Amino acid sequence: MAEQPYTLKEAMIYSQRIAQLSKALWKAVEKDWQQWIKPYGLNINEHHILWIACHLEGATISEVAKFGVMHVSTAFNFSKKLEERGYLSFSKREDDKRSTYVEVTPEGEALLLQINEHYYDTEHTFLEGSLPIKKLYGRFPEFIELMAVIRNIYGEDFMEIFEKGFKNMEGMFEETDGKLCPKNPAEPCDSRIEEVL
Repeated sequence: MAEQPYTLKEAMIYSQRIAQLSKALWKAVEKDWQQWIKPYGLNINEHHILWIACHLEGATISEVAKFGVMHVSTAFNFSKKLEERGYLSFSKREDDKRSTYVEVTPEGEALLLQINEHYYDTEHTFLEGSLPIKKLYGRFPEFIELMAVIRNIYGEDFMEIFEKGFKNMEGMFEETDGKLCPKNPAEPCDSRIEEVL
């Protein structure tokens, strides 16, 4: 039997430390996320599915489940609820009749823009907890080691979609007079998307 590069005690303590930290982190993130999207009648799974479908620009239910780190039945059931509300549409492709694809409707895109514009309307304890690091180092924590672990667990394609989503989001918004606004010169910052909804 080959010798392991760690002791059993080290492995147990590392696993428990990650479990406790991730549970504490998720609890804070979950609370912040729920408060942020509550005014829009969405739950976390629905918001996450909309975000993934938007940034994948037409994804299969399997892809939504994979990148949303959820079971396929969860992705499908919440996607159906979003479809019923007019935020997603389902389709089949000529070259792939077996898979079901979801795409964000114009109403879904408008809802996502509105949600993002109102990010600062609620408290974000995880953001607040990160500010001392931002003040000290001039940047938010980057989680490079954690991202490497996630890459090893979920694969390179997961991380590519992860990065693509945030690059898309970065390109969608600008900050004007302390407000998040869509980068759309045809639409002034003060205009509201609510009339579409």
